[in-house]
Parts: sequence; structure tokens; C-alpha cells
Amino acid sequence: MDLILWRHAEAEEGGEREKSGPSREDPDLSRPLTKRGQKQAKHLGDWLRPRLPPDLHILVSPALRTRQTADALGLPYETSRRLAPDARVADLLAAARWPDASQAVLLVGHQPTLGRLAALLLSGQEANWTIKKGALWWFSNRVRAGETQTVLRTVLAPDFII
Repeated sequence: MDLILWRHAEAEEGGEREKSGPSREDPDLSRPLTKRGQKQAKHLGDWLRPRLPPDLHILVSPALRTRQTADALGLPYETSRRLAPDARVADLLAAARWPDASQAVLLVGHQPTLGRLAALLLSGQEANWTIKKGALWWFSNRVRAGETQTVLRTVLAPDFII
């Protein structure tokens, strides 16, 4: 199984998170990408699109900035509350069905959860690792000699392809 983590590109700054009632949207979810973020998403999407496996399932946080990042791929995706800014690593793993899904999965989400997930996949424990805005980390899971292994295939930051 392949699991690709893509942090949303640069977004407009948000103020302090406001407490909102159940009928009002969290203002953090409405922050759009900046012009630079749009450029980051487009360039990384252009790099990623021809390399994606054909059986890919794309899951995206409901936040506007993640949806705009995913839009740069020009491929259909599913929005999932499990990837929201307040998500836990366990939420992302469940959404992706890692490592047992029958297809590759691309998660477009947020810090600190994506960084914590990357740390868990590579070191076996959650840690506060940082994934740069607009960057992606691509993992594969395989079994060799009866042992399950996680392989880091690539890490790419948008400033290396812009």
C-alpha cells in the first residue's frame, strides 16, 4: 500500500480560533490559500499527477485550504472530517486504512497531525515532526521475509520544484 501525506499549501493567516456554536462554521476552516500557496499547490500537483498510482483514493480535510490544495491535482476526492485540523493520528490511520487498504491513499491535511503520523510511520512512535506547508511525504508498506516494513519513497517541498 502507498500512503501519501500532503500538507496544505500556504494559507492566509487566521486570528485566534473563535468559539462558535454548532450552526456557525469555525473560521479556521474558511482560510483560503494565498497566491503563493496557489502556486505551490499547482506546481506540486503538476509534479505529483503523472506519478500517482491508478487506483488512488484521495481524502481531504474539510478546510478550504486543503480542498484548494487538492483541487490543484484536478482529480476527484472525498472530503473527510477525520482529516480536520483537530484530527488525531489514529483518525488519519483509520481513514486511510493503513496498512491494509487495497488501494493507494493520498491524505491532504494539517500540522501537527501529518508530522506526528510521519514520525509514527518511520520511528514507531508519534513525535512532533514538522511537514513544511505544501510538502508531501510518500510512504509504502511492504512485507519482506515475513516482516512488515514501511518505506519512505520521497519527501518533496514545493520550493524545490517552483
